[in-house]
Amino acid sequence: MNKYLASSEFIDWKNPDVFAQAKALASELSEPEEVTRRCFEFVRDEIKHSWDYEQNPVTCKASDVLKHGTGYCYAKSHLLAALLRANGIQAGLCYQRLTITDIPPFCLHGLNAVYLDRYGWYRIDARGNKQGVSAEFCPPVEKLAFPIVTPGEADLPEIWAEPLQVVTDILANSTTYQKVADNLPDIELVTANKSMLLDSLTLAAN
Repeated sequence: MNKYLASSEFIDWKNPDVFAQAKALASELSEPEEVTRRCFEFVRDEIKHSWDYEQNPVTCKASDVLKHGTGYCYAKSHLLAALLRANGIQAGLCYQRLTITDIPPFCLHGLNAVYLDRYGWYRIDARGNKQGVSAEFCPPVEKLAFPIVTPGEADLPEIWAEPLQVVTDILANSTTYQKVADNLPDIELVTANKSMLLDSLTLAAN
């Protein structure tokens, strides 16, 4: 479980600004669940989703997301993981495979899982709410931004300690939010079974 507390290139919670923000959010709170709620709501509500707000620059590292106040869902999940880990709360990255308009093509959507003592792993989605999208922190019930509704969509079961390279490559190599939107990352499922990923990805998670 220590890997879900690590500071790394993209989840860089030891960055002074990220660490300071994490501690400010946890101020006067004693329960990890309440710290988690506050960090989740901060990223969901105060960090603008790049596509919704048509904002540059493209961010990836948690520290850059915090600095610029914007990010795609993937980048926002990196910041949320960093804020939680800085407060000693185990947090990982999760993905869904979704459509944009209920028909293919598909793309990945980034969110988080946090380990809560009373419930175990619990998924939260700090993408940012808007009309038709409402994600909340209400354990043990998950209230994510997007349901799985179209054949080929999937909740991917892995809880990753680090973001997938296909995600970081897109963010690192895109100069504008529009270029990210034009090249959203995707993976293939092994079968139609919603819980199966490519063998290579499964091996990489272990």
